[in-house]
Amino acid sequence: MEYNTPARRPQQLEAFGRLLDVLERLRAECPWDRKQTLESLRHLTIEETYELSDAIIRHDLPDLKKELGDVMLHLTFYAKIASEQGAFDIADVLNAQCEKLIFRHPHIYGDVQADDEEAVKRNWEQLKLKEKGNSSVLGGVPSSLPALVKAMRIQEKAKGAGFDWERPEQVWQKVQEELGEFQAEFVTHPAAEGNSDRAAAEFGDLLFSLINFARHAGINPEEALERTNRKFIQRFQYLENQATQEGYALHDLTLAQMDVYWNQAKKLS
Repeated sequence: MEYNTPARRPQQLEAFGRLLDVLERLRAECPWDRKQTLESLRHLTIEETYELSDAIIRHDLPDLKKELGDVMLHLTFYAKIASEQGAFDIADVLNAQCEKLIFRHPHIYGDVQADDEEAVKRNWEQLKLKEKGNSSVLGGVPSSLPALVKAMRIQEKAKGAGFDWERPEQVWQKVQEELGEFQAEFVTHPAAEGNSDRAAAEFGDLLFSLINFARHAGINPEEALERTNRKFIQRFQYLENQATQEGYALHDLTLAQMDVYWNQAKKLS
């Protein structure tokens, strides 16, 4: 596919310039915007990122447009604050990103051969390791990532270095092995002294192996779990609503009575 500059490039650049102009004025004239720091914006950015993720999961494109705008504002805001401190500005950020992308795509901008996605990923990880000067392939995994996402990234980076299972059935055997070890700790010896720590360790191993199997099966475990979360919420709220409509308080129902509503919800979803 041949590359062509999009016809709307002038409008895109004008819109981005307009955002910078609006932010400049807000930073100068709005008490709230003047007060913000890198630290004060951090938790708000995390919240906006999750809202963006939520719009993606729901495939709500109108909401996605709004959330992308919110995240874009935060990114430009950080660059604005940094420019006030004499560190860098948005042009430095964007140029550095362009240089990084060019460096990490030698199969596009150079003479390196990469015929498939896996070859691109391998090249990417090797160049990233060289670029950052990390002594470990896993050195680039942020320590503050949520544990499930971190496990995915660890496994992906290990795969990029050639450390991975050859076949999905091998990973499934590992899942079965870890399940047996967890069962031995938690089910077979529930009252053993210090067993809770050992059981937690085995449960962590089990989760890690399940995430690994999901990766080999082409399943994003984060997305899969979030779908299940939403499905549970939908069914449980149906249970609550039906109980209320029929004059029951939820805590007064037996589990068998709740199951009736739950099974009704399952048929509807």
